[in-house]
Amino acid sequence: MRSEAAKKPLGIFGGTFDPVHFGHLRLAEEAVDRLGLQSVRWIPAGQPALRGAPRVGPRQRLDMVRLAIAGNPRFELDAAEVDAPGPSYTVPTLERLRQSEADRPLLLLLGNDAFTHLTGWYRWERLFELAHIAVAHRPGCPIDRERLPTELATAFRQRWRENTGELAGIPAGCIVTFTTTPLDISATQIRALLQKGASPRYLTPENVIAHIHEHHYYTEN
Repeated sequence: MRSEAAKKPLGIFGGTFDPVHFGHLRLAEEAVDRLGLQSVRWIPAGQPALRGAPRVGPRQRLDMVRLAIAGNPRFELDAAEVDAPGPSYTVPTLERLRQSEADRPLLLLLGNDAFTHLTGWYRWERLFELAHIAVAHRPGCPIDRERLPTELATAFRQRWRENTGELAGIPAGCIVTFTTTPLDISATQIRALLQKGASPRYLTPENVIAHIHEHHYYTEN
């Protein structure tokens, strides 16, 4: 018989994390509580397929995430996309996880903006066969269905569940939303500060800042 912990949903959190910051960390932390997750698995992208090349390499971004989540038993790190050759796509990553996690519920964590552009993702409809999608948004700012592409609006209408507790018994296929503390922090902002020699303190963990300075990331030279 599977343990009770093994039955709890697993959160999947991907991104470039260039660099990781407190906005990422708080979203993942609140997702555990609001969605009843066992843990969140962080999966830094090796070669992002839908955006320009990150400012620092995949191994460096993986190291920064490792430092940022150290000591939090709710978080775990997955280096598979960093180790893999070729562009990083979410569908193959979820297919790999589905093989190891059997029928365990998987929840792909997305911000509101990323969800709005979901139809541009590689094989986006396949995502629902492999995982649930959990969309984070600011309090008082729910998903604007009228702004969604027609296909995505249809999927939202058919798959949205108000009660996140229902997902514990379903491996994949639903959409849920949850509110997060609004932290107006971006990786772009942090990179700009570092490039001009300003302090990014209180935007990203101190050990990440120390690592960035030690290796001279995000500077002109």
